[in-house]
Amino acid sequence: MRALHAVAQHGSVAAAAAALHVTPSGVSQQLAKLQREAGQELLEPRGRGVRLTRAGRVLAAHAEKVLAQLAQARSDLELLREDVLGPLRIGAIPTTVHALLPPALATLAAQHPRLEVTLREGEAEQTMPQVLAGDLDLAVLESWADRPTVLPPGTAQITLFSDVADLVLPAGHRLAHRRAVDLAEVDDVPWIGWTAGSGCYDWLVQVLRKQGLDPRISCTVGGYPTQLALVAGNAGAALVPRLARESVPEGARVLTTRPALVRTILAVCRAGEEDHGGVRAALDALRAASARFEGAVSPGR
Repeated sequence: MRALHAVAQHGSVAAAAAALHVTPSGVSQQLAKLQREAGQELLEPRGRGVRLTRAGRVLAAHAEKVLAQLAQARSDLELLREDVLGPLRIGAIPTTVHALLPPALATLAAQHPRLEVTLREGEAEQTMPQVLAGDLDLAVLESWADRPTVLPPGTAQITLFSDVADLVLPAGHRLAHRRAVDLAEVDDVPWIGWTAGSGCYDWLVQVLRKQGLDPRISCTVGGYPTQLALVAGNAGAALVPRLARESVPEGARVLTTRPALVRTILAVCRAGEEDHGGVRAALDALRAASARFEGAVSPGR
């Protein structure tokens, strides 16, 4: 049932296998077994992939309810525990791993020493399927105002704080003396973006095209400190969240943008688990750590 639900959610056996962290052949074997037990065809070929038959869609709807009930059973069992203890698995985007998670984890260690916390860095496209599959208990991710993150059914979201991305230009650029700039004016410089294929890369392309620009992305690197260093080296311009900037290197200048580029930092867990056990303790620690960032990230120089 979990394999069928994953295919319904992700659209292919390969994507379902990646989300469940098993091999495609393993998913196919589970689906074949389920199909024999159901006595009806659940999948049919579609191009190079598959799609659910009518019977498959009916059973997938029941699977979603069954998995939600199992999640509720886990939450109910958690209520029997008076202490916060045992494993807690958190996934988080890189900028929050650097700035938000250290104080939150310190709080958890001090207040709940029997909680065994593990942390994985990853973008939303990596961590959200792991939350749904039960491989992570909590994910910290971003949602841009002009490219919102769509959360799947069966999850609960908790807003932590807002952040802003600014334009970073080489110090010698013709606009670098400004304090604010319309993004549409920045039409004479290549861009530095996150790794191609990531949500951050797609967001950069979407933002620039929305301003009538045809972005030429010359560098794709995972990590904002590296992007800042490349800007300082005159390799191009970048859009960098304030949370990601402890300092700005010589040779780079930071300008606010028109329009403002705002993102919301969210914590996401399975629905029904936000008020129980280690997840509740982690959310409390994240809220406390977030208080120092709300409205407090400065534009830099």
